[in-house]
Amino acid sequence: MKRLLFAVLAMVGLLAVQGAASAKVRIHIDLSSQRMAVQSSSGSYVWPVSTARSGYVTPRGSYAPTMLKRMHYSRKYQMSPMPHSIFFRGGYAIHGSYATGALGRPASHGCVRLAPGNAARLFQMVQREGASISITGSPPGRTMFAKAQSKHKVHYAGHRAKAKAHYAKRGGYAPTAYAPVQRAPSVKYWQQNPGGFWRLF
Repeated sequence: MKRLLFAVLAMVGLLAVQGAASAKVRIHIDLSSQRMAVQSSSGSYVWPVSTARSGYVTPRGSYAPTMLKRMHYSRKYQMSPMPHSIFFRGGYAIHGSYATGALGRPASHGCVRLAPGNAARLFQMVQREGASISITGSPPGRTMFAKAQSKHKVHYAGHRAKAKAHYAKRGGYAPTAYAPVQRAPSVKYWQQNPGGFWRLF
């Protein structure tokens, strides 16, 4: 009798473990399309995301959530808010972003950004069911701009003096197409100092 009871309990436990394993939320992030596909017991979803922009990396591979935080502030990036964070590798997380206009293209420092409402929904699903996370693909190609190079100098289209006079009449600055003939600042400088370019001249 004890053996039969033990066998029944073992079978029930095995079924419960299998049920829990199959109930996991499956999250797939495609870097190429900047989309996240989610499959869960509550349904299937496809949402636009923003992953790492040029100069940064979103790691590819298979992961499981390591920590969930309803609200996290990034000490690395000026205490930027990261609502409904699902951390999966060190400081990398899936989280909500208020920069919803950038969703659908690379824009982050490496995290996977979602619209706030979608991030909240995903957070609740993962909290209930657990999750497996897979990240594949390659970020979309970088946009190339036509330019002529001469050793260390970059000559952009247009003439600086003419451009400044033209835009001064309209009370604004010349766009980057009319940059001065000088050594171009690095991409990393532009990323870290988005408004600092105009202080160079």
